[in-house]
Amino acid sequence: MVLRADRLGRFARHIVLPEVGGPGQMALAGAHVVLIGCGGIGSPALQYLAAAGIGRLTLIDDDVIDASNLQRQTIFSEGDIGTRKADAAAAWVARFDSEIAVTAHATRVNAANVAGLIAGADVVLDGCDNFATRLVVADACVATHIPLTSAAVGRFQGQVANFAGHLPGQACYRCFVGDAFDATDCDTCAADGVLGAFVGMVGTFGAMAAIRVILSANPACAASPLADPQWGRLHLIDGLAPGMRTITIPADPACPTCRA
Repeated sequence: MVLRADRLGRFARHIVLPEVGGPGQMALAGAHVVLIGCGGIGSPALQYLAAAGIGRLTLIDDDVIDASNLQRQTIFSEGDIGTRKADAAAAWVARFDSEIAVTAHATRVNAANVAGLIAGADVVLDGCDNFATRLVVADACVATHIPLTSAAVGRFQGQVANFAGHLPGQACYRCFVGDAFDATDCDTCAADGVLGAFVGMVGTFGAMAAIRVILSANPACAASPLADPQWGRLHLIDGLAPGMRTITIPADPACPTCRA
């Protein structure tokens, strides 16, 4: 892939970074990211993935924009209330950068459609709001050999990690949570509350993690510390203290997904 001269100026601040450079920017331009959820996590993640020059984006969300979303879902405005999030998010991308190929799916991910929805992705970034969907996506990523970036928020606690359960010795998302959460009943922002700025922190951290995965696949970026995907390293973000600590998720030898 060759970046046109007019695109070079747009991404000049990336290109002068030794950790990205021209090869890294071309890797981003050639990448396909599937974003599960265009809400609190997905909105800021999408903004910074698009700003990074990701060449192709697939956006999946079956929800409709409500006024209560505007406190944290930063790509939407009052005029979007009542419209599908996936469609409004795709329209935002088109306004922001007409060079990005964007596809919207206003549908809920399930075991029957997930493989088709994530097909061809270089990385899936999951910022959805329930464990049932997260596990369907995570299991499909292992089956289709696609890396997964998982980003989640509960009140003032955030979690971000990259998983590659299809690789030897690496944990998958189910190694982390097991099978106790195969249900739709989970804590919600509506019930527990959430601070918009903190969700933005987690979403942008998730975008950073996905960028790491993309760069790690490009041999020309091998020497860059930003090209370390940090597989299985779970970053726990405390929004109150604030602070962050990192733990390593080991591969579960009994995991039904990645060790079957």
